[in-house]
Amino acid sequence: MLVAYAWLTLVGFVVQLVPNAGPGALPRTLAWTVLGLGLVQCLLCTGVLHRAIDSYLGTRTVTDARLALPAVLMASMTALTVVLVAIRAVEVGLEVGLGLHGALAPFAVTFGVAVPRRTAALALSGYLAATTAALAAAGLPGADLLAALVVVGLGGLLSVFTGRSSAWYIAVIRELEEARGVQARLAVAEERLRFSRDLHDVMGRNLSAIALKSELAAQLVRRGSETEASVGQMTEVQRIAREAQSEVRAVVRGYRDVDLPTELAGARGILRAAGVDCRTDNGGSQLPAPVQAALGWVVREGATNVLRHADATWCTVWVGTDPAGRSALLVMENDGTRGQAPGGSAGSGLAGLRERLDGVGGTLRVARDGESGTFRLTAEVPLAAGNDATADEAVTDPAGTAGTHGSGTDGKDSAE
Repeated sequence: MLVAYAWLTLVGFVVQLVPNAGPGALPRTLAWTVLGLGLVQCLLCTGVLHRAIDSYLGTRTVTDARLALPAVLMASMTALTVVLVAIRAVEVGLEVGLGLHGALAPFAVTFGVAVPRRTAALALSGYLAATTAALAAAGLPGADLLAALVVVGLGGLLSVFTGRSSAWYIAVIRELEEARGVQARLAVAEERLRFSRDLHDVMGRNLSAIALKSELAAQLVRRGSETEASVGQMTEVQRIAREAQSEVRAVVRGYRDVDLPTELAGARGILRAAGVDCRTDNGGSQLPAPVQAALGWVVREGATNVLRHADATWCTVWVGTDPAGRSALLVMENDGTRGQAPGGSAGSGLAGLRERLDGVGGTLRVARDGESGTFRLTAEVPLAAGNDATADEAVTDPAGTAGTHGSGTDGKDSAE
């Protein structure tokens, strides 16, 4: 944006000196020279501007040598414009002011970003004072001199303000991105601490009891007596181990559970904080808990993809059921694929979602519209999957009989 501002100001205001210059070869030559120097100055300032923004952000520095040549070109353009006034080639104050504004703008934008605010203000004041004196000495009438001074002053302030405000905006965006990263890392660390604390609370007491009773049983065996007592101790160890296994399953199950309303509220909040207008419509409040959990994972992964891989301005999330009432549906749509190739990779996150939904008989569909730039994520989970999952949970409830068969470590529990 800053580069475009510099070029448009130069082309829009300096070019008008060429047709407005008085008759004769010398005025035309001087006007064309001013325009040529302006083009060179703009090219140089374009290269320095990126480094100047980095300097404002504190990642790089801009040396005086890089600003010296654009400053010399800007001063030369000003001097030649004053010469045009002196030879009466340009006599209207507004034309003089616009020409000087076009000569000053590229350098003022770059210089205003590269140096502190106080330095930029002092430099601009000095330029205005020197230019006013030069125009007065060149014989520009008082009214035209005042008009030229107002145009140049306001143009210089606008250029410096535009440069610094744009750099400030970039700095805010960068700080926001860094804050998001820190927030995400803190959330992960907090969740790890919670999980480790819960696991410690569950396992600490049981492992201590197992160690104590195993040691007691070993001592009884060494004595070669009280066989029944040692068997009783080992039976107690087995019971405590099974209880510990059930409690660990409960902790892991609680750690993995996802609440759909919570995920919708979280996605809406984080996307709006990122500048995405997110609207949610949760018509699935009566869905079975396993179905809501599966759809909650879709919302979480979908919101993550919008933040990481998309450039969205809006996002909608709708939850409900199909017309037949047999399946739960979640449709998440955003406009974050503008300017992206329609055949992009689905990513490992969506592949993981497909595997998770496949476990409850669900499906995941992805659709992209290259013309409108929309991306639609549709998840469908049969409502019967929720009933089946509830029944399975009742059968394998740790408080039930499932934990009393064998060692109680089937393939599914081992995976947990």
